[in-house]
Amino acid sequence: MTVTALRDGSPTRVAVVGAGRFGAFVLAAADGLPDLVCRVVADADAAAARQLATVHGCGTVELPDLDALLASGEIDAVVIATPPDGHAPLVRRALDSGVDVFCEKPIATTIADAEELVDSAERLGRVVVVDHVLRYNPLLLAIRRIQDAMGWTVTRFLFENDAADESLGRAHWFWDEGVSGGIFIEHGVHFFDAATLFIDEPATAVSAVTTSRTGWPAPDLVSATVTHGAALATHTHSFTHAHRAERQLIRIDYGPAEVRVRGWIPVEAEVVAFTDPAGADRLVALAGEPDLLAFAPRTGDTTVAPDVRATVDPVAGPLTATGRGREFPASRRVTVRLTLGGEPAKAAVYRAGVRSALADLCDCRAQRGRRPRSGAETATEALRVAVHATESARLGRSSSIRTPPAPTGDLARPLR
Repeated sequence: MTVTALRDGSPTRVAVVGAGRFGAFVLAAADGLPDLVCRVVADADAAAARQLATVHGCGTVELPDLDALLASGEIDAVVIATPPDGHAPLVRRALDSGVDVFCEKPIATTIADAEELVDSAERLGRVVVVDHVLRYNPLLLAIRRIQDAMGWTVTRFLFENDAADESLGRAHWFWDEGVSGGIFIEHGVHFFDAATLFIDEPATAVSAVTTSRTGWPAPDLVSATVTHGAALATHTHSFTHAHRAERQLIRIDYGPAEVRVRGWIPVEAEVVAFTDPAGADRLVALAGEPDLLAFAPRTGDTTVAPDVRATVDPVAGPLTATGRGREFPASRRVTVRLTLGGEPAKAAVYRAGVRSALADLCDCRAQRGRRPRSGAETATEALRVAVHATESARLGRSSSIRTPPAPTGDLARPLR
């Protein structure tokens, strides 16, 4: 697709569909973006729509009138912030009306629907950004930059999520798999997608298991191991904890090096690597690059404090070591600690990620043909793994995944 610039610099006019917590969060994150303006809010709960619209100084529209609004030429993009079962129908309605899309994850709850949306967006020349917010996280982007510069290859990716269920009572739609798709689809897609930020081989098979507290309507503890060529990625999700006792860990193992990232919205990371003096110098130089943590928080987000520090220690013994049949230099141990401000920065970092995704939508609209960092294609591949994980757990056996197309987009593009 050829990149062409729009003729005018007018802001993207959006309609927000879904006036719940995430719809409110998106509008708060978008506040002050010069390239985006909210025109209307729509929700099945008209009172909730009016309340959110009042906060942001925009109008409302009844859901039955949404198609007429989308076809009117008064809206450039729709922000979809509804439960997952409503995503695919709303994306389809927007695309058919000639409107671009910002959609909360997952893009759909079935592979067939997602693939249809990918095809429609490409055929109609529309922009679809899916809120896989980790693709915009500066810590993860910095780690990928270090990985590439050091020539490391991932052996093992691990994600452990002990999340809170205090706000997810038994009647919440999250536990209705007909609405949410289940944990792998509603939430796991974030991390199936995040694994592909570091593992270049596509997912080819998944083996999953689930369990639940007695009498609960759906699984609340799930685990899936995904094969990516010679690498394995294991994802475990538990929605069983108190808010104050939540714990998350991403671990990336390269053999000679390891990365540990804390927080499902990553705010701190540590890299530990064995190398030689030249490799140590290279890693220290990377840590000292001022744009390694490219982050521009919204004015007033004072909790964010980006910092990178590196230390080098000599290692006694042989100058080389061997792991998985590969010899590597190991006379120096380098530790790089990266932080965005720790736990106090979490809310601001989350806001900035959503804000960057919205800015990505605006940038792609301004240059038609530019691929978003988190688009329909990458979102569909994450969903593909999630659906196969769900089926694997249901059937009690491993599920093969067809080889997806080559990834698109530019992960090296700087953040807004």
